[in-house]
Amino acid sequence: MSLAYFDTSALAKNYIREAASARVRALLTSHEFLSSAITPIELSSAIQRRYRRGEITAVNYNSIMARVNADKPFWQLIEPVPQVLSKVEDLVVSYNIRTLDSIHLASALILQESLSVPLPFVSADYRQIEAARSCRLQTIAIS
Repeated sequence: MSLAYFDTSALAKNYIREAASARVRALLTSHEFLSSAITPIELSSAIQRRYRRGEITAVNYNSIMARVNADKPFWQLIEPVPQVLSKVEDLVVSYNIRTLDSIHLASALILQESLSVPLPFVSADYRQIEAARSCRLQTIAIS
């Protein structure tokens, strides 16, 4: 199974049914999941936000969080080490992306440097995908 880096915007679609959820599930079946150590925090925040807005019920919220917690032990997460954070600073200056999106992109770029094969970068965030393409990462845009 090949590796792929998943941004939280794409991963959320695995847990919250919306457009492109089936595509994300297929990618998670065919690729080993890699992401940043910030992903669990971002994902919990996104799920909680949708619950507060009334987009998901309490029963669905509890079910989603149970699935997330069951899946976490299988996630390969990259720590935001100084090398990643230094790259984040460069990316924030160079591209029109938010700080947390830059952490994901920097993590994928640093990891890509250590691999001998392309690392697909999976995201549902258009600006992040454009920045990833500018950085010469192989991208999979989820829409």
